[in-house]
Amino acid sequence: MMDDDSYERVLFLADPDLVEPVLVIAMEGWIDAGLGAGAAMSTLLDTMHTEILATFDTEFFIDQRARRPIARIVDGITTELTWPEIQLRYGVDGDGAQVLFLIGPEPDFHWSDFIDLVTDVAARFDVRLAVGLGAFPAPTPHTRPVRVIGTASAASAHLLSVVGTVEGEIEVPAGISAALELGFAEASIDMVTLWARVPHYVASMPYPQASAALLDGLAKIAGLTIDAGSLRESADQARQRVDDLVTNNPEHASMVQNLELSADETEGTSLGDALPSGEELAAELERFLRGENS
Repeated sequence: MMDDDSYERVLFLADPDLVEPVLVIAMEGWIDAGLGAGAAMSTLLDTMHTEILATFDTEFFIDQRARRPIARIVDGITTELTWPEIQLRYGVDGDGAQVLFLIGPEPDFHWSDFIDLVTDVAARFDVRLAVGLGAFPAPTPHTRPVRVIGTASAASAHLLSVVGTVEGEIEVPAGISAALELGFAEASIDMVTLWARVPHYVASMPYPQASAALLDGLAKIAGLTIDAGSLRESADQARQRVDDLVTNNPEHASMVQNLELSADETEGTSLGDALPSGEELAAELERFLRGENS
């Protein structure tokens, strides 16, 4: 638990009567192939009525030069600045289950303080489960359903059986979700991060299929009722656009065929067996970070 001084880094704007809510986390700043996590969170906030529960001290956590405020200028007059904000919001799903949402930019500074603060606030509101959302590029074809895998601390490893994971050892740069997984473990609160596997050749464009798959995974693992209808409509349109692009490029068409063969060879096996190795995923992630997505 944090001391009273630490609570100076968070401003509570409401004190709702919450009963074992689920905390959904999707922060901006680390890898989000196809905008999978960002669009999934936007859909949640668009389809649920939410209110701000608390805001975090961005002067302490955010580098203002790296994440500059937006200036509003009218006829040459600077009228206001809109600063980046980390928010904790609350609402209910389609069946009335209570949900918290942690949104905003990933902290630039003081990760340990941020983790302690978030986990302490979660304990204060009796959070029963935290679920992170993410998406990464993978050697998978757009013509097959998006698969979701999970990462978790050892204390929450039982949750991985719901979504599957990647066998073997992998070392990659960490986002805030990895630190939160370990922080929630110390706080004795379960957390799992869901990762949608986005075809590497479309990782730099919106890929609503990934967002819909993340919301399906969230609904399954957290027992929530979620409306992803708008994402499915967008996914159909996105699929057609990618089909057209691939058809007009023989090299890409051949690549997709090879990916389809690999995917079909694993059809009928367990989810874990159907996933690429940690080495393959690490290599794909490095390509994505270098901007080599075509």
